[in-house]
Amino acid sequence: MGSDSNQAQARINALLDENSFVELQSLVTSRSTDFNLNAKKEPSDGVIIGHGLVDGTLVFVFSQNADVLGGTIGEMHAKKILSLYDMALKVGAPVIGFIDCGGVRLQESFDALEALGSVIERAADVKGVIPQLMCVAGNCGGGLSVLPSLADFTFMVDGASLYINSPDTITGNDCDTSSAKFQFEEAGTVDCVGSLSEVVASMRQVISMIPNDIVEASDDLNRAAEGLDSKLTDAALVATELADSRQFIELKAGFAKEMVTGLMKLDGVTIGVVGNREVDGEAYLSAAGCEKAADFVDLCDMYEIPVLSITNVAAFKSCKCQERRLPRALSQMTQRFVDASVPKLNLITKQAYGTPYVLMNSKALGADLVYAFDSTSVGAMEASKAAKILADNGTDAAAIEKDYASLQDSALTAAAHGHIDRIVSMADARKYIIAGFEMFF
Repeated sequence: MGSDSNQAQARINALLDENSFVELQSLVTSRSTDFNLNAKKEPSDGVIIGHGLVDGTLVFVFSQNADVLGGTIGEMHAKKILSLYDMALKVGAPVIGFIDCGGVRLQESFDALEALGSVIERAADVKGVIPQLMCVAGNCGGGLSVLPSLADFTFMVDGASLYINSPDTITGNDCDTSSAKFQFEEAGTVDCVGSLSEVVASMRQVISMIPNDIVEASDDLNRAAEGLDSKLTDAALVATELADSRQFIELKAGFAKEMVTGLMKLDGVTIGVVGNREVDGEAYLSAAGCEKAADFVDLCDMYEIPVLSITNVAAFKSCKCQERRLPRALSQMTQRFVDASVPKLNLITKQAYGTPYVLMNSKALGADLVYAFDSTSVGAMEASKAAKILADNGTDAAAIEKDYASLQDSALTAAAHGHIDRIVSMADARKYIIAGFEMFF
């Protein structure tokens, strides 16, 4: 990815409110004189740091400059980033990084390796204490790729490279494994991709949701949800309709599309959404989807963001790969739902069958409130499948299916047994979910 001498600064300017950036430590230079580095003592030592505002919210930013020694990390480069973390930690503000780096500075050898390790250690140490947003804006390879993975939210500019091993060193690799497309769709390491302006717009949206300040709602608390009956197969569409001003930010949208994760506000309160999306008409849990959900619920719990699960699930994805990976992934998601101490609400939209439903934030797993629409099907198994098991030879399977559907396969029966707290109309869903969360504040 090409760069000019002002690109590191231009990225900061694109993100922050106009004229709000205050640069710090601009005169820092490398201390190493090995390999004739003293002949090229450039200010900033390859990274610009400072603070500024995003829609009035204070943030701390570092932006690596690939034109200074390739943006490589050396001792002073790392110390500048560490000092930025120290300041952000003192005031509880987010840290935002634009990564464009040629790796560790070979001229500084072990000192550079230790410098990289110190930055990674700090990012891991403050995880869950102050929000971290990382944007891969240029090159990010090898051990440095741990940094965007540690971040709470990760962004990537089209044309940038993110990799452990360079794609041309991987035997039989027929695609660019370092590309934004691969990282977004195949690896699931990136929340949003696009041009710099698109990515920066997404970053500003996310920052507007965190820290989790309760703001004056810009939408009517009692606004009726519209057209939900045509949106039940996709939790992202349901969340968008329920959200304040219909603003829902889907995260990691390119990866494991059968599981939806994202952020919205309800009556001014930031809410994390975990839900199901039908793929080719199938409503299932997959290993990748459960891992995605587990990580997101963990993120919400760390930052005390209440969780709304939007449930529409009927089966586990079935194949040899899933048999290998699903048990561990299901256990991770289950553990996160059970351990999360934030308010947890579950809205069942279309269907909820068997243990896949139980593991999607059900009452049994500790959901504080469970709502469902009156048209929702809830049960141990779909009536048609149950009838085949229950029907003896000569017994009318069709009659059993009808009886089973009316007695065991309905939200009303589940509510009568105490597994669902309230049957809500689609129009009133927003109002009741807001009221449910407000009980906990």
